[in-house]
Amino acid sequence: MSRVSDFGLSAAMPSLNDLFAQLRVATIPAEVEALQHAIWQHWLETGDAALDKQLETGMRTLAAGDYTHAIHEFTQLIRARPDFAEGWNKRATAHYLRGEYRASLLDIAETLRREPRHFGALAGWATILQMLGDERRALRVLQRLARLCPHLPGLQTQLRDLNDRLDDLGL
Repeated sequence: MSRVSDFGLSAAMPSLNDLFAQLRVATIPAEVEALQHAIWQHWLETGDAALDKQLETGMRTLAAGDYTHAIHEFTQLIRARPDFAEGWNKRATAHYLRGEYRASLLDIAETLRREPRHFGALAGWATILQMLGDERRALRVLQRLARLCPHLPGLQTQLRDLNDRLDDLGL
C-alpha cells in the first residue's frame, strides 16, 4: 500500500480508499492536512483537459468573488460530467457564498451521492444546518465526518460544543 510519508506524497499517488484509510487513523495535524490535500488532488481531476480548464476557471472566479460566473462555469462542468462530484461541490460553495443555502444544500446532496466521503461537503452541510438552527442534524453530520476523519483539527471541540448546547436545550 502506498503511503503518505513525511507528510508529503510518495512518488505513486495512493488510491482514494488508501488515503481515506490513513485519514481515519492519522492523529498528527500535519499528516491529516497532507492526507486531505492528497484526497483533494484526486477530487480535482476530471480526466479531461478541457474540463480541468473549466474547473480551474470556475475556481478562479470563485476565489475572485464572482459567484455568478463561478456558478455558470460549474453548471457547465456538471452538464458535461454529471458524475463528477467536485463540480457539484464547487457549485455548492458558490451558492453558499451567495447566501443561497437551499441551492447549496441541494448541490451538497448531489456531491455526497457521488462521493459519500466528501469531508468538504459534510463540513459545509453541518455549517449550513447550524446557521439554520438545526443543531441536531448538524451534530449527526459532524458525527459522520468524525467517522471519516476523527482527528480533523477542531472537530472534536465542535462536536463537544454542539453536544453541550443540545444538552442545555434538553434535546
